Amino acid sequence: QVQLVESGGALVQPGGSLRLSCEFSGNSFSLYTMAWYRQAPGKQRELVASISSGYSTNYADSVKGRFAISRDYAKKTVYLQMNSLKPEDTADYFCNAKRAVSMDYWGQGTQVTVSS
Repeated sequence: QVQLVESGGALVQPGGSLRLSCEFSGNSFSLYTMAWYRQAPGKQRELVASISSGYSTNYADSVKGRFAISRDYAKKTVYLQMNSLKPEDTADYFCNAKRAVSMDYWGQGTQVTVSS
């Protein structure tokens, strides 16, 4: 069974930076595509960034050039480095691990608030 635990969410001023972490527990971390999603109040959950087992990355247009996703196989951890944060980045951020339709896991989320 896969478990995901996010950390790193906080209150930060506009223009600031945060790094979110997602610790993966379970087997076969290397086989999973890992992703970060976010959900703002009253909005649908949206993909922020993803990284495949081969380090191929994908980003939402709204975060390109500001956010960077990475993964550490030794630590079985995925990171989301967020720079130049904007108030519209305020949301709950969720880590996702997917390998197949039946192997799709979510963390509990971590809250990011961008406000002065």
